[in-house]
Amino acid sequence: MRKTAESDRGKKLYDCPVEAALDVLGGKWGVPIIARLAAGTLRYSELKRSLPAISERMLIKQLRRLEADGIVCRKQYPEVPPRVEYSLSKVGLSLIPALDPIGTWAVKHLPDRLSFLPSDRDDSV
Repeated sequence: MRKTAESDRGKKLYDCPVEAALDVLGGKWGVPIIARLAAGTLRYSELKRSLPAISERMLIKQLRRLEADGIVCRKQYPEVPPRVEYSLSKVGLSLIPALDPIGTWAVKHLPDRLSFLPSDRDDSV
């Protein structure tokens, strides 16, 4: 496989569509963020509380990246103190059906690596 190239617009070009999708999902924290937002809109503090192992800096970085890629929508309210809410865009919501089979695969093939089994939780992804 050749190295990833860049288009004339500065976006990466990929030989493999799966590689492109995984790059957009954002490494370690992209999928967990998407999974939390699949349940609905969350304020920043709620999202941070649901992912205690992520640092503030990394959460902000991942949210900005997912927003730039059109996966996450950010809504800031002109209030004091500031209120910011995050939700999945239409593109982000379209990822959920693609991620569900990966979760099913993990349950089948990696049950010893999961801290819960699907019967323990009701949410998908």
